Amino acid sequence: MPARARPTSATATEARPQEEMETLTPGLQFNEALSWRAGKAITVADLLRRLQALSKEMREMEQEENERDSFTKVAKELANRNLLEHKDKGVRALTAACLVDILRLCAPDAPYTEQQLRDIFRMIIQSILPALSDPSNAYNVQHTYVLQSLAQVKSVVLVTDIPNSEDLVLYLFKSFFDILSGSSRASSEEQLPKNVEYNMTAILVSLVDESPSLPPEAVDTIVAQFLRADPRAIAASNTKGKKNGVVDESQATIVLRELPPAYNMAKTICNSCEDKMAREISKYFNDVILEASSSSYSHRRSSGDVEDPDDSALGPTEDDLKELHKAHRLLRELWRACPAVLQNVIPQLEAELSAENLQLRLLATETLGDIVSGIGAAGPPSPPSMDPAAYPPADLSGVLDVPSTTDILTAPSSPQSFPQSHAHAYTSFLSRRQDKSAVIRSAWTTAVGRILATSAGGVGLSKGEEQRLVEDLARMLNDADDKVRIAAIKAVGGFGFSSAINKFGICGSVDSPGGVLGNLAERVKDKKHAVRVEATWVLARLWGVASGEIAAGNEQVNSLLGAAPSKILNASYINDLEIKVLLDHVLFEALLPLSYPPIKAKVSKQITGGSQRAKNIQTNGDNEAKNLDSDKIRAERILVLAKSLDEKASKIFFARCALQAQLSKFMLAYLQSCENYNGGVMDMNEGQIKDRLTKLINELSKLLPEPTKVSADLWKFAKMHDRRSYQLIRFCMASESDYRTLFKAMKELTKRIESSSAASSSLLDTLVPLLYRTSIIVYNKSHVAAIMEFSKTDEKSLGGIAHEIIKDISARTPEVLKAHVQELCGTLQEQAPAQDKPNDPAAIDNLKACAAFARKFPNEIPQNKEFYQAMTGFALRGTPPETAKYAVSIIVAASRKKEALTEDLLRKCIRNFEYGSPGFLSQLVALSQLCLLVPAAVESEGDAVIDIATKEIILQVRTTSDKDAATGKWNANLDDECSAKCSALRILANRVRSHPDAATLQEVADPVYALLTALISGEGELSTSNNTPSSHKPHLRLLAGRLLLKLSTSKPHEVLLTPTSFNTLARVAQDEVTEVRSSFLQRLRKYLAQTKLPPRFYAIPFLLAFEPNVALKSETRTWIKSRAAFFASLKCQQSTGTASKAQQASKASTVMESVFARLLSLLAHHPDYGDSTDELLDSTRYIMFYLSTVANEDNISLIFHIAQRVKGYEDIVVQSAATPPSSITNYSERLYVLSDVSQAAIAAFIDARGWSLQTLPSLTRLSLPRSLFAEIKDHEIAISIAEKNFLPDGAKEEVETLVKELRKKNKKRRSEVGEEGSRAKKVKKERAIPIREGRGAKDGKRRSARGRGEDWDDHDNESEPEEARDRGSSEIGERRRSGRVSAVTGNGDKNYVERDDEEDERELEELNHEPETAPDGSREEDDEFSEGPAAAAEEDGDGDVAMSTHGNKIQETEEPDGADGDDLPTPPTSSPKTSSKPNPKTRTRIPAKPSSVAKPAPASKARAAAKPPGKTKGSAAPRAKPSASKQREKVSTAGGRATRRTRTAAAAATAEAPSPDAEMAADEESDLSDVPDSE
Repeated sequence: MPARARPTSATATEARPQEEMETLTPGLQFNEALSWRAGKAITVADLLRRLQALSKEMREMEQEENERDSFTKVAKELANRNLLEHKDKGVRALTAACLVDILRLCAPDAPYTEQQLRDIFRMIIQSILPALSDPSNAYNVQHTYVLQSLAQVKSVVLVTDIPNSEDLVLYLFKSFFDILSGSSRASSEEQLPKNVEYNMTAILVSLVDESPSLPPEAVDTIVAQFLRADPRAIAASNTKGKKNGVVDESQATIVLRELPPAYNMAKTICNSCEDKMAREISKYFNDVILEASSSSYSHRRSSGDVEDPDDSALGPTEDDLKELHKAHRLLRELWRACPAVLQNVIPQLEAELSAENLQLRLLATETLGDIVSGIGAAGPPSPPSMDPAAYPPADLSGVLDVPSTTDILTAPSSPQSFPQSHAHAYTSFLSRRQDKSAVIRSAWTTAVGRILATSAGGVGLSKGEEQRLVEDLARMLNDADDKVRIAAIKAVGGFGFSSAINKFGICGSVDSPGGVLGNLAERVKDKKHAVRVEATWVLARLWGVASGEIAAGNEQVNSLLGAAPSKILNASYINDLEIKVLLDHVLFEALLPLSYPPIKAKVSKQITGGSQRAKNIQTNGDNEAKNLDSDKIRAERILVLAKSLDEKASKIFFARCALQAQLSKFMLAYLQSCENYNGGVMDMNEGQIKDRLTKLINELSKLLPEPTKVSADLWKFAKMHDRRSYQLIRFCMASESDYRTLFKAMKELTKRIESSSAASSSLLDTLVPLLYRTSIIVYNKSHVAAIMEFSKTDEKSLGGIAHEIIKDISARTPEVLKAHVQELCGTLQEQAPAQDKPNDPAAIDNLKACAAFARKFPNEIPQNKEFYQAMTGFALRGTPPETAKYAVSIIVAASRKKEALTEDLLRKCIRNFEYGSPGFLSQLVALSQLCLLVPAAVESEGDAVIDIATKEIILQVRTTSDKDAATGKWNANLDDECSAKCSALRILANRVRSHPDAATLQEVADPVYALLTALISGEGELSTSNNTPSSHKPHLRLLAGRLLLKLSTSKPHEVLLTPTSFNTLARVAQDEVTEVRSSFLQRLRKYLAQTKLPPRFYAIPFLLAFEPNVALKSETRTWIKSRAAFFASLKCQQSTGTASKAQQASKASTVMESVFARLLSLLAHHPDYGDSTDELLDSTRYIMFYLSTVANEDNISLIFHIAQRVKGYEDIVVQSAATPPSSITNYSERLYVLSDVSQAAIAAFIDARGWSLQTLPSLTRLSLPRSLFAEIKDHEIAISIAEKNFLPDGAKEEVETLVKELRKKNKKRRSEVGEEGSRAKKVKKERAIPIREGRGAKDGKRRSARGRGEDWDDHDNESEPEEARDRGSSEIGERRRSGRVSAVTGNGDKNYVERDDEEDERELEELNHEPETAPDGSREEDDEFSEGPAAAAEEDGDGDVAMSTHGNKIQETEEPDGADGDDLPTPPTSSPKTSSKPNPKTRTRIPAKPSSVAKPAPASKARAAAKPPGKTKGSAAPRAKPSASKQREKVSTAGGRATRRTRTAAAAATAEAPSPDAEMAADEESDLSDVPDSE
């Protein structure tokens, strides 16, 4: 390095040794004058020539080879002001070139005084060096030479020896950075050479290194260069000189390939002078950060303000905040560029983490988080692409998440590990997780997400540290504040697919509570809608991107994310309209995106080298991309989604698909009304058209949140009168439209509305969800071929779900199968059984689909002989036997020769029938179906059919009873005998259902009703030897109950169910086997929701007051509340519409209140009835269960009135004629006792609620059911009964005490929960956020049976030990699948019992060409069917569309086959806040002894009922032994039996523990008017 030059006096000379003088070569040869006197100036041309000569000569001279004295004269002339301040640029440029050579040659002693040096460097710094910004300058060579010389010789350091030279240093810094940044560059825009940038950097490094201290402004200039990495700063700098200085937002997206030169120069300076720059930067941030943070505080203290550290308003001023934000952005970038200079700043930043001021803590938290992540002033990078519609989908075979941007400014980069280099500061940063402010916790959560996503700026995290941060992120998903939860969800959404799987997978799947994915799935049901929205979208996109790996069979991805769609769809059970709209968008924009795959099947441009499949497709060229079958790809996505759903989510999915057919009718009616409305211009019927359109808009508005806004949007759309839009919507709903047509129609409609000036801003928000619900998207005809192919090949194990979807398509929208029905029938011919081979196991699914299609489009079914031979083969030898049912249905519905075919089939089934022969089960099923569909043909062989059903099957016991098996155990694997008996019972029931002659119907039906009733009362036993296997009995009891329900759906058959038989049927709801109770109630709820059963059946669900299965009771309670709310909503129809409709609405609106009288009658005839106080308290619990689900302030007076009216009637339920009068129980007295009990309970209930008992109008006189009650004619007797108190002494007080204690316990529990919530807000720990689910249990202990501390909803809150809860959950799942066509057992076998007979119903109706007898409201009080809405949209007499509603909502579900729509519980909008308590009782009918069995009486006495039980418990009524009747049509039966109530562990063993989804029952405190009906 050359020696540093130093100034010296001109007169000072040094004596040099003579020897040295002799060895020097001659000095400077230039001898021309460069200075002049005044008035004798040298011409510019001559001066330029001389300076060029001098510069050339000195440039070639070396520093140590010349006589220094020879430069004295020239040096003096060059420092003359005439040259330094010459007006010619060339003169100044050549002078500067000569001066830097003088400094070089004379080093280390500069031959100038301090003043001369000041003038020289002023000229160089202010005139010569700034000219470097213009490379096209004529003297750019000289300028560059000056720069190079100053850098190499380092003569620029002489500036630091000049007194008061700070202005020169500052000017030099600013000019250099301005030159490199381009702000002072000439208009030529010619790029600066790299050597200029290098030399400028060297000069500034020399100055910083040699200066004792830098001017603060110079430090500001250096530090400010790091803000050039911020696009916002670049955009702001580009606005200089522009009008208004408006910043272009698009500049923030500038993508830079390399760092700016000025940035690099500042970075080099800091890294080259670490110690000095560390001190200077520390001073800089002391001035900016500490002064800004303390200035406003000092001002407040001096003003006398009270200090409040929690008040964020007491922070820095707005100007201070701007400086603070700028300083902290600089810190981020300084860490990326030169972390060593921050060694003194990091402790200051750490101190800010503990500042009382919120804004300072927030800035410090955000800054430290970004520093650890390697994120600079430009901000974080764009998140990895998570496009669920991209094709091919992402996979895990490549590198982790290729960044979506190449911007060097936003690429995370940390030069060293912050946790290692600043461990204490990092620990302080982590402690902010427990900050008292939600704003800080939100910022901390975002920072942790970035640290994980960037792997600490690319440096990496240790395994333990990474796991710790993942666990912390999981905790923040459960934070008490919704802003923190949203921040955590967004942080999770910022991860790419590979990163999410590899980082979050260590904590478990979406089913694992406590992990990131598990907590994210829980947030889908969060209380806050904003949280739900974020969580649902993030989870849906994650699954959408992962669907490719799931379809490919990646077990890791499937185990982690496979249940995500179920978590999303199960949120629909919350019954919130906003959630339903959210699910509409998520389903068709993330899970099943409409644009997936791209219609033209092109490879997505966003797929990078990280995807191996993308590489393969790209390398194969465009030809392979064109050959991709987009319909098959989309169908595969649909099947993968449907396969991943659990039972409850599957119901939602299929119900949404079924909803399309219903809602499309209303949408078509709306479009037609819009056309008639004609934009408001109508020539005729204006009032009628407006009324019709108003009705439709009002009903459609109830489907979406904010009905007022939706209604306004729909009116706006009608007034727009865009006929093209009408047609586009019709295209979306038409079954003839393929997927491409649907997609284009929806896309065009969106563009038309967006571009329309007449459309409101929210119109699309209203129409899009309606389009999603009414368009044929999933069941589109384009998908059918691919789904059928998957069902045949079972590719990717999707065959099973493909069969299920084909079945549902055939049942819901069979018209889309028209193009494929020939192929389906051909497949059935290939799968048919033969003498030497069985049929294909998958044939049953195809048969069911074909049967559903044949019922609607019989002419489309082929008529070739081979096809019907195959159907006959299925009917005679099909396996499983269920195939015979669908084969017969196809023959009867579609064959033109069905008479001959059915007669031939009937003969083959009857001829030589033998139990155990090949195909005998199929033949029984075929006979059952023939009895239903072609009763006239069967009538000729009726005796033979009944013989087979009764003598050969029902009355025979071929299986040895398993004496070691526990009584009442449910066995899903039915043997052949039990299956045969089930089919035989269906033969008898179907024969009654299809009996054409009303005159002889009772004669045919009575034996069957008696048999079914005997099966229930006899615990499933009909054998005289009492040897029916215990595994058969529950199935027979259940089937008997369901067949009675099925028969009762027809008005002519329902009247045959006597009150005594009805009471026997009701006890199936209290069967000892959980599966029996659950299945029976499922079917009962279904028929009631479809208005197929009369109101008296509403009394049965209230027998679940002692139901031990929490899930079953919770579902039933919620269903009752929803039905009560629905009937209450009908009251509004009394003031609208025609008089007849108002009358029907008025009658239907009191269904749930009037059923209370039936409930009292049912309790009076219940085997568990007793007169003691304790037993009456049990009856009180039934009444309280009714009140907690039905009663409200509006109807409680009516219920009390009904309870009083009971004492004015006597019981007339017919008993057996053979019963001795002395043995007849006084049921009327029981009614009076229960009347008094209910009045006392209602009075206490009203008092506990704070309600008042209103006096009913004098015209209100409700008649009680005439089949149960008869009014007392004797006035005196009636008065005496009304005035008498039938309760035992002290019973009334006990009832009141029980009700009050229940209420008090309920209040106490809610208050405890409230206190816990208040305390939780004060604790700085992670909080668990409750989701919209039912109350969980606190412990698994049962209280005593007589405990009085229960809640109103006592058994809903019951808890069981963990093992029982796990076992119960699995049992629930298995049992609810029994509604499907087949249930696969553990050993791979299938059983086909407990099948849904809904198809039989439709077949009977359609083949007879008349609908089943519908409710008409013409019956007497006790025989009345409820007047419910239509099941679907229909044109009624005046052309109006009837809307099927539950509550105030359109009925959005038509139950999938085997799944009841009413089994979808919809809790009220207010989620319960009380924790659960153990259940005091488990009460189920459990027989005392297996031998206590009903024994059928002779056929001649089939209708006689057994002696009813008395008050003594444990006694059973005498039973007649069964015998085969000689009269084939009169099947032996028996009367009732006494049901025992046994409080043993056996009842608890059958109970199932609650699952989270099953505990969504509403708090009984909620108003019933707020409980919407179930979908």
